Amino acid sequence: MPKPEYEFFDPQEKWEWTPIEGVDGLHEIVLAKDEDTGDYTRILRFTPGVDTTPLGEQRHDFWEEVWIVSGAIHDLGLKETFTEGMYACRPPGMPHGPWTSPDGCITFEQRYYGK
Repeated sequence: MPKPEYEFFDPQEKWEWTPIEGVDGLHEIVLAKDEDTGDYTRILRFTPGVDTTPLGEQRHDFWEEVWIVSGAIHDLGLKETFTEGMYACRPPGMPHGPWTSPDGCITFEQRYYGK
């Protein structure tokens, strides 16, 4: 089934934040998902002080686009901090992370398979 149709609403009022397994303080709300393709859109919340080192460096078999809505994250591998308003587009296999976020961060992400 394709992603559902929604008109404007506040996702934080409709759905609960779901913890990401393996890292305390990392949560997501999946906004829309296509069960057939695995494509999905989510918001990700890093609470202040979170450290994703237990997840290690990330590499995916899908495309990932990320926009930092608020706050900042620090990529421990790149030794670089990315802040509110910044954007990334990662093709499959591109390494990134692990991350820390001393003051917290919220990102908007789209993940999809394709060429």
